[in-house]
Amino acid sequence: MKNREKTECEKLWTEEKYLVLSKSQNIYKQIREYLKVEPKLESLKEMIEAAKRLPENRMEGINAFQHIWGYFKKEAEPEEKIRFLELIADYQKENIEQEAIIRYIQELLLKYPNSYLQNSSIIKEMKNKENR
Repeated sequence: MKNREKTECEKLWTEEKYLVLSKSQNIYKQIREYLKVEPKLESLKEMIEAAKRLPENRMEGINAFQHIWGYFKKEAEPEEKIRFLELIADYQKENIEQEAIIRYIQELLLKYPNSYLQNSSIIKEMKNKENR
């Protein structure tokens, strides 16, 4: 039973980690440490929900998007990197919302598929909003 719960926790964390990171690096680190012991799924859900309730913090968001970029940096064309950095700069200056960066990441995922990122809630939630 404990192994099953740990597996469920790891699956949930895989889906939610970048969304949590976009809200709070501190909560992200707390959850990573929590998962090293015997995590409880309900407790993990509560920690994730606490992060989701936090207001947007652009610097935390930029940190998360830079982590996500790491999945593309070896394959991406120089122009794609420039575009990503322009979007980050515009987001930092409050000229755009994070949805613009997420849409660009979705475009990159069409060219450079990555199931790990495609199953990330930060990407999936944006896709769900657009399909409504």
